[in-house]
Amino acid sequence: MKITLRQSLALAAALALLAAVPWLGSAYMTGVFTVCLIYAIWAMGWDFFSGLTGRENFGYPLFIGIGAYATGYLDANHGISPWLGLFVAMGMSALLGLVIGFPTLRLKGPYFALATLAAAAIAQRMLLILWDITGGEEGIQGLTPLVLDTVRYYYLVLGVALASGAVLVGLSRSRWGLLLRAIRGDEASCQAAGINVTFYKIAALVISAVFAGLGGALYASYQMQVSPQIVSVLMLVAVVTMVYVGGIGSVYGAAGGAIVLSLLGEMLRSAGEYRLLVYALLLIVVIFFLRGGLVAPLWRRLGKGATP
Repeated sequence: MKITLRQSLALAAALALLAAVPWLGSAYMTGVFTVCLIYAIWAMGWDFFSGLTGRENFGYPLFIGIGAYATGYLDANHGISPWLGLFVAMGMSALLGLVIGFPTLRLKGPYFALATLAAAAIAQRMLLILWDITGGEEGIQGLTPLVLDTVRYYYLVLGVALASGAVLVGLSRSRWGLLLRAIRGDEASCQAAGINVTFYKIAALVISAVFAGLGGALYASYQMQVSPQIVSVLMLVAVVTMVYVGGIGSVYGAAGGAIVLSLLGEMLRSAGEYRLLVYALLLIVVIFFLRGGLVAPLWRRLGKGATP
């Protein structure tokens, strides 16, 4: 699909604004946008699998957590560079995607979602039980940041987010993405046509897990700590809401939704856990009245030259 002139101008303006964040705002705002971009990586990763295949992965925080804890443990206990920890985190997440995908992706109906949700709940409990390794409720503290300077860290995350988006959007628009959408539409017909449905679903889950682990490692390094909250249901609700608000099945819409809702969440920080209520209400509104989300339809209208 070719990008129109209006889409190119809108994309250029958005990238220019993101690039100018450290110079237009304070150090605090730079930090906020750094976290926004990490959420964008997570949202795009979740959408690549669940949005294209139609199989909701409610255990997604498990992949985020394994990436964060892998880089954190290696840094705090063995002094291994967080740069190497990034690749270990992606590898561990990919391996976990294989381990979980083989037995669960054969399940039909809602059972895959329930199985992955149960896996994430068990993992969060294990983080507390194995306190001597994971640090228990306090987690692992005092991690080494990838980059000491806040502005440089922001540009690092921006570059990773843009590269992640380019890869995932490219895959979603390739023959691979077409097959995943076909599987979502009619899995039985795809099997009858000789397509190895299980292979493509597991491979998509592994790719999704890799980007979850990458974002988890970036987040742990930026926060210089990792705790069991990263594997919580709150993380799942946040990521899924971002995807639906941005536009499920589009990848780029998920990134836009992540940035919008991350900023909204920051503005509602004083509301505490009531933020979840706002997220839930927003999700209900989108599901009932804006089925395509907010960002993805706007992007498509720009492509058609229509007035939003």
